Amino acid sequence: MTKINWILKNIHLIVSIVIVVPTAIIYGSPSTLPKHLDIVVNTIDLSNMLRAIMCLYLGISLVWLFGILINTYWKIATQLTVLFMLSLASGRALSMLLDGLPTAGYIFGIIAEFVIGIFSMYQLKKYKLNE
Repeated sequence: MTKINWILKNIHLIVSIVIVVPTAIIYGSPSTLPKHLDIVVNTIDLSNMLRAIMCLYLGISLVWLFGILINTYWKIATQLTVLFMLSLASGRALSMLLDGLPTAGYIFGIIAEFVIGIFSMYQLKKYKLNE
């Protein structure tokens, strides 16, 4: 596989890592949240929840990294991308309907999640034919 083909096959995983790892770190750093998002962490329970989400995001990112580096993990990593991105986008869409529009960062989030989720479905179909 040429380098270009390798990049094209893994682009959805690479982009997911580039977006999700910094997001995880921001979520897990309560003191930086107000600078990036309209969130003030003022309870231990909220801090606990956000750090759990941080570790969940980092764990999922590790599966994506395995999918990039180890060919046998590529399919499961891509399936996880579809589930992760479309689940987040669905939750954001539900919140927008029930709660109203969030800040610009979360608007970017729903767009990116839908695009990456749908593109990952395309990748599964495209590269299944080339196995």
